Amino acid sequence: MKAKTTVLKGSNPKREWVLFDLSGKTLGRAATEIAALLMGKGKATFSFHRDDGDYVVAINAKDIVVTGKKLKQKIYYQHTAFSGHLKEMDLKSLMIKDPRKVIEFAVHGMLPKNNLRSLRLRRLKIFAGAEHKYAEKIGK
Repeated sequence: MKAKTTVLKGSNPKREWVLFDLSGKTLGRAATEIAALLMGKGKATFSFHRDDGDYVVAINAKDIVVTGKKLKQKIYYQHTAFSGHLKEMDLKSLMIKDPRKVIEFAVHGMLPKNNLRSLRLRRLKIFAGAEHKYAEKIGK
C-alpha cells in the first residue's frame, strides 16, 4: 500500500500570538526563527502554498547583537527611482535611527520570495523596547 499525502483545504488557519525577545540574540539567527514562525513551519499543517503562520511580536529590537565588523561594513541601499538618488546607510546608523527596520529587512530577506511574503510580514510586530500593545493577545 502506498502512502498518501493529504493536502489541507480551506483558508481559515488557527493563528497564535508569539512573543519573541530579541535582547542578546544574533540578528541573522533571530531573523530565521521569526521567519519560521511567520511561515508556520513548526505546525503539522505546514504547506508551502498555504499561509498558516502565527503572529509574532518582537520586542527589544534595540538590543540585537551583530558579529564581526557588520556595524561598519553592512550597508543598506534604497533607490528613490530618480536618477542619481541612490541612498545608502550603514547598519550602525540604521540601528540609531530605527532599530525596527533592521529586523524587518532581515526577516524580509529570510522569507520565501513569493506572493505570500507581504502577507506574512504584516503579522510581524516589532518594538524597539520591551513595551508593546499586544499583551492581552499573547496570553491566549
